Amino acid sequence: MSDNTLSRTLNDVGLAAWFGGTLANAVALNPAASEADAPARVGSVANTGWDRWTPVNAAAIGAHLVGSTGLLLGNKGRVAGQGGVAGASLLKTGLMAAALGVTAYSRVLGRRVSEHTAVPAESGTEPAAATPPAVAEAQRQLHLLQWVVPALTGAIIVVDAKLGEQQRPTNVLDGITSRIPGLSG
Repeated sequence: MSDNTLSRTLNDVGLAAWFGGTLANAVALNPAASEADAPARVGSVANTGWDRWTPVNAAAIGAHLVGSTGLLLGNKGRVAGQGGVAGASLLKTGLMAAALGVTAYSRVLGRRVSEHTAVPAESGTEPAAATPPAVAEAQRQLHLLQWVVPALTGAIIVVDAKLGEQQRPTNVLDGITSRIPGLSG
C-alpha cells in the first residue's frame, strides 16, 4: 500500500479552506460590510474582501481537486473491491461538481456586483432601494448562494469522514466479503 499523506493533506487543507473561507465570508464579511461609513461604500467593502479571497479560494479548490484525485487513484483497488467505497466516492464527486458549479456561478455574480464599486447596499449580499436592478438581482442570488457552497463543501467533509472510516480494517474486511456471494450477511 502506498502512502497518501500528500494527497490527503491537499484534499483536507484545500477543502477546509474552501469550506471555512466561504462560511466566514457569509457569516462575517457580507454582514460586516453594512458597517461601512456610507451606504455607497458597503459594496466596495464587501467586494474588496471577496476579491482578496478569490485567489486563495481558487488555490484551495485546486489543492482539494489535486488531493482528491490523488486519493481516488491511490485507493482505486478499494473503490473497485470494497463494498460501499464506490458509492461514497461517486457521492463525493457529485457534491464536488455541485460545489464547483455553485462556486463558479457565485464568482460570475460577484464580478457583476464588483464592477459597480460605489453602489449603495444594505450588506454585501443585500441590495438597498437605490441599488441598480442588475446589481440588486445578483446580490439577491448571492444572498442564497453564500450558504450553498459551505453546505456542499460541509457535506463533502462528511463523505470524506465516511471514506476514512471505510479504511478501518474491520470495515475493509466487511466491504470485501460483502461482495463475495455466500459470505455476506
